[in-house]
Amino acid sequence: MDFLNAVILGFVQGLTEFLPISSSAHLRILGEFLPGAKDPGAAFTAITQLGTETAVVVFFWRDIVRIIGRWARSLAGRVPRNDPDARMGWLIIVGSIPIILLGLIFQNAIESTLRSLWIVAIVMIVFGILLGVADWVGAKNRRLKDLTVGHGVIFGFAQALALIPGVSRSGGTITAGLFMGYERRAATRYSFLLAIPAVFGSGLFQVYKSIGEPSVYGPLPTLVATVIAFVVGLVVIAFFMSYISKRSFLPFVIYRLALGAFLIVVLALGIIPAN
Repeated sequence: MDFLNAVILGFVQGLTEFLPISSSAHLRILGEFLPGAKDPGAAFTAITQLGTETAVVVFFWRDIVRIIGRWARSLAGRVPRNDPDARMGWLIIVGSIPIILLGLIFQNAIESTLRSLWIVAIVMIVFGILLGVADWVGAKNRRLKDLTVGHGVIFGFAQALALIPGVSRSGGTITAGLFMGYERRAATRYSFLLAIPAVFGSGLFQVYKSIGEPSVYGPLPTLVATVIAFVVGLVVIAFFMSYISKRSFLPFVIYRLALGAFLIVVLALGIIPAN
């Protein structure tokens, strides 16, 4: 049964990672309804995110290779420091600092207290409202070429909020980008690129920690879940990048509010435990 649960969770991870609805919240909630009813844990979530983040690397491979190459050459003076791709390399580094620092400082809380379903429910609703407001009032006239170091730091802190299940890594950064006036597609693209160092760092760290330690799901189920997350995630990225070029985030806002309200009801009725 654990193997089947891991497969289901891997599919959900791939389906929800790139949509602004929080994959970690979905894995946390779903774990309470699957046979055996148990929280898959922060480690399982971080490791399966390696699959979805590999999908980002595959989808944006040409961009990533170009950014790394021109950033490296800018260090040697072979490319101007203000080259757009070289700047993007620095902006991804700067934007990754907040989540690294806060992830280390609040590691214990992230793996325990912040996984309370009451917190997840409230955060789902609050950040759903913020996403809706940002999408409504945002000017949407800035592109990635307008990205500054200051904006990169703000994006970074918005990404760090995703350490709380329910915020959503893409949702938090996209919301910040919309409030700062970035186009939907530009905010989303930077969000996906910005996540690469943080997710790989967190996932690989959890793999290292899990060696020789008991886990909610064994190594093989977790590996299968990660592969499934990669395949599903690749499809979702292609869909989402096309979707946001033409449509608003309203359906995702409504979904977040509905899921948050549903979670509050089932918690209040004692159908599932909060912790």
